[in-house]
Amino acid sequence: MSVTTPPSLPTRRERPFDPPDEYRLLREEDPVSRLAFPDGKVGWLLTRHEDVRALLSDQRFSSNRLRASSPVRSFPVRPGEPVFRAGSFIGMDAPEHTRYRRILTHWFTTRRMRELTPRIERIVAEHLDAMERTGPPVDLVPAFALPIPSLVICELLGVPYEDRAAFQDWTATLLRIGGDEESVFAARDALWAYIRGLVERKRQEPDDALLGSLVHDPDSSFTTDELTGVGLLLLVAGHETTANMLALGTLTLLTRPDQLRALRERPELIDGAVEELLRYLSIVQFGIVRVAREDVVIGGRLINAGETVVASLAAANRDPEHYPDPDRLDITRPPAQHVAFGHGFHQCLGQQLARAEMKVAYPALFARFPELRLAVPPEEVPLRHDMVIYGVHRLPLTW
Repeated sequence: MSVTTPPSLPTRRERPFDPPDEYRLLREEDPVSRLAFPDGKVGWLLTRHEDVRALLSDQRFSSNRLRASSPVRSFPVRPGEPVFRAGSFIGMDAPEHTRYRRILTHWFTTRRMRELTPRIERIVAEHLDAMERTGPPVDLVPAFALPIPSLVICELLGVPYEDRAAFQDWTATLLRIGGDEESVFAARDALWAYIRGLVERKRQEPDDALLGSLVHDPDSSFTTDELTGVGLLLLVAGHETTANMLALGTLTLLTRPDQLRALRERPELIDGAVEELLRYLSIVQFGIVRVAREDVVIGGRLINAGETVVASLAAANRDPEHYPDPDRLDITRPPAQHVAFGHGFHQCLGQQLARAEMKVAYPALFARFPELRLAVPPEEVPLRHDMVIYGVHRLPLTW
């Protein structure tokens, strides 16, 4: 009797905005399916919305990445050492994770984002002015999509924006799949040293940005290493994810003229449009990893203690049991909870900031340039198949 080897994680996209086709078949026939990892171990893949939400809200599963197998060859890790060190709270469980979230959450509330919106509007307008002065064609990534969230998160954290070239390069190296190990180690160590030096300077020269405030907040009790990890995580996540949503979302709307026309004619649709783009694109393309602390049943399958489980956000966000006609972009779609920001205890801390940036940037871009269009055929836009966060490497536009 032969034993069938489980498949590895589907990664090949047949169409630029859709997750791999295998997810649809798995969701229909085997929604809690066996999965082979690059390290030779076997775990599980979840592709149904209900199961993904159940996993991410279940404390019987650990977020500690040292216990988990990676679904793709991405972050090399020295034996016994985490990808990031102290302060990387996305890889922590309660009560450590709870402590970090309690201290950091008030920096990212909806109220704070409303207060920050006028500054975001000024930053967006300044970059649109620069695009207009330069004239077409323009690559939207360096001209608009990347600098806006980079500048916002730098100001929020208290990171000098003039250092952006260095930390953006280090981040790109860290998020590239299958990168050279020594290059990844060097980028990670350089980024760590940079943030640590910044934290140490803020102990001598305090300011009222996030890192400077936490350095001198007696209630935070963060060590220098913990603050370094917090700063590193927020800096990387705060510019990389929104930058790719802005660029990929623009490409999506430009290739869906009916949706773009509806948004231009009815600006009040922007809130729903942002949520629909988040659902439809799901740029965390390889999902979220958890490890079972004990034997757990999900979707009728027994997951044994110690096994790694991958929750596919992209597959869950295209589940027809939760979204009618899920493979169609519809910015008028009635609200339905997506999992683009994850779910449960580890749901993205900066999700309200990302929403605020997108709600300002998309309408402003399309209002400033009514004739905005691709400067190359859609198939010539280079996609980020090689990165943990999906998007485009470049987006040449004209008007």
